[in-house]
Amino acid sequence: MMKSHLSSDTLSSIDRNSDEQEIRQRLLTDSQNESSGDFSSKSSEDLIDSVLDVPTKCVEQAKEVGKFVVDYVVDHTHLPHWLIDNEFLLSGHRPPMPSVKQCFASIFRLHTETVNIWTHLLGTLVFIVIAIYFLSRPSAEVHIEKKMIFSAFFLGAIICLLCSTLYHTLYCHSPKISKFFCKLDYCGIAVLIIGSVIPLLYYQFYCEFGTKIAYLSLIGLLGIACIVISMWDRFASSDYRVYRALLFITFGVFGFVPTCHYILRFGFKHAFTTGATQYLLVVAALYVIGAALYAARIPERLAPGLFDIWFQSHQLFHVFVVAAACVHYYGICILSQNQASYFGDCRTDILSSSTTNSFTSVLK
Repeated sequence: MMKSHLSSDTLSSIDRNSDEQEIRQRLLTDSQNESSGDFSSKSSEDLIDSVLDVPTKCVEQAKEVGKFVVDYVVDHTHLPHWLIDNEFLLSGHRPPMPSVKQCFASIFRLHTETVNIWTHLLGTLVFIVIAIYFLSRPSAEVHIEKKMIFSAFFLGAIICLLCSTLYHTLYCHSPKISKFFCKLDYCGIAVLIIGSVIPLLYYQFYCEFGTKIAYLSLIGLLGIACIVISMWDRFASSDYRVYRALLFITFGVFGFVPTCHYILRFGFKHAFTTGATQYLLVVAALYVIGAALYAARIPERLAPGLFDIWFQSHQLFHVFVVAAACVHYYGICILSQNQASYFGDCRTDILSSSTTNSFTSVLK
């Protein structure tokens, strides 16, 4: 097919050249017959050449423009296997771009990943600004201990959103780069969950040191397990989309177990007035809804091709993640203020209790 196509192009090019030669010869003859001697045959030939070159140059420029447009965003049928992740997105895909510079330049152009990139890029910048503002406040307003606890959440949110931004920017670079940043993206989700749970545990069980350590150890082990699983090559494939969603939903739901313990320990009234549990329920709902849409690929599954650029499931998932992180930040701010006021400073009690127990054990 390629040979026949090339031969047809060659024949058409030969015919076009012969037609141009015939026209040039005819115009030269007419020019020589009708000229009064003011124009030489050479100048007439140059004029004819310039006139005949105009349509040729126009065609060539049109081909170049068309080639750029086709090469920049392509139909999903023209993608290599490693770039096919969602068969319900039919057009607007970036082709392989084996240049980091080109990948980052594509951030400012419209394609299937544009919204995915910008939702988490802006989210990263928002949490960097919030973290700088929070951590730069005087110690008289925000105790150093509170800054350290909140830093775990800020770090988790920034790492998660930044890894996601890098993945969606660079995943069309090459199979190797795509696989690496895909794994990094999943690890970022695990880090976000761990960072989100730390302030919850610290303030929910404000004066119960042993309970905090037990839950933190368990959540940490589960987070490490999620990261290890995320590094598995097959886990990053599109066939494991549902399993990925289930894994992180399970991990996130287990992160809510300490809150259930907290409700049973202190009662519903305290949990929803002092403990700000209502905000945590909103966070859980946002994460679950976003992950469910991502796993089911809704709405693009219902109308393939309609949501290629806007409002696809992955974009909605990103928006839900950023919204959940913002609500979570507000919730732990309320929780930290209320719990500190309710329990007071129990660090002295913990230290006194530890010292007494140690002294008693020595006497025994």
